[in-house]
Amino acid sequence: MPIPRWSLIGVAILATATTASSQVATDSLAEHWSEGAADCRVHPPAPLEVHAVGVGTYILRESLCATSEAPFMYLLIGSTRAMLIDDGDVADPAEVPLAQTVLGLLPGAGASRLPLLVVHTHRHLDHRAGDTQFVHMPNVEVVGYDTASVRHFYHFTDWPNGVAQIDLGGRTVDVIPTPGHNETHVSFYDRNTTLLFSGDFMMPARLLIDDAGAERATAGRVAAFVRDRPVRAVLGGHIELDSTGETFSWGSHSHPGEHGLAMTKADLLALPAAVRAFNGFYTRSGPYLMIDSVRVLIVEGLALFLVLVGLIVVVVVLVRRRRAARAARGGVASGAPPPPQTV
Repeated sequence: MPIPRWSLIGVAILATATTASSQVATDSLAEHWSEGAADCRVHPPAPLEVHAVGVGTYILRESLCATSEAPFMYLLIGSTRAMLIDDGDVADPAEVPLAQTVLGLLPGAGASRLPLLVVHTHRHLDHRAGDTQFVHMPNVEVVGYDTASVRHFYHFTDWPNGVAQIDLGGRTVDVIPTPGHNETHVSFYDRNTTLLFSGDFMMPARLLIDDAGAERATAGRVAAFVRDRPVRAVLGGHIELDSTGETFSWGSHSHPGEHGLAMTKADLLALPAAVRAFNGFYTRSGPYLMIDSVRVLIVEGLALFLVLVGLIVVVVVLVRRRRAARAARGGVASGAPPPPQTV
């Protein structure tokens, strides 16, 4: 009997996870991630990569062939519960067995397995599609991603001001409201590792800004939060740049020469000035490429409309001239005087 495709995928992923769980990596932030494939049908990479960053901290990434978004997810394990930050862009466990892999990394088994909390940096589908793999599992709590659920769960009473805390048991994680890319966005600062998990707020990728005013305020608040705190690295939700800072094309399943994942505290402290320089449409400032995708689409749509109108006008003029020329030739052939010309 042939082995089902999902079983092969699960075995490959669990093997990766087992290797990762045995590591105590001190420099795996410089890990070289899979570049995807020029043809995913011919050379598909493993659908999920797992790397340890010290004890009890894991970075997971869905492959570029599983989804061109290739989002990063982060698992933090405390003594009383674990927390998964984001759960990716793929809902089907047969394609990406995320829940199976994450549970395999947790201490214990069955009813004694460490409880898991699943949270999201924001509500965009590529950060929460995996919810369906977790929602009916015992000892797993999936936090809602809408604005009301986010404010209620973290007890934010003056959104977007204030900082909440999550206690994982010997491991405290600060939750910082970071709207701008999306109104529900939050970032997480792990006091144990001094890693800041920034989702789509800051990353080596296009920074898509829905609300420039909120983004400016967020950048200032986060810079103030980290100014007197150690930050080993800032880890975001995606990589869309190559090592020279150029963007890969939208929807690409291949990222040769990909930029590293980790950004620095200095990069974060430079973000407020960069956001202040944002022109509201498209701005490149240092390592940041900031885009208001809605405005850009409106401008592109308007430009396309004007081009179409221009083409229609040109076609109408050419057709009228051709008809006039034909009428003139017909009048000459019949000996009739040519029609009067109008200006």
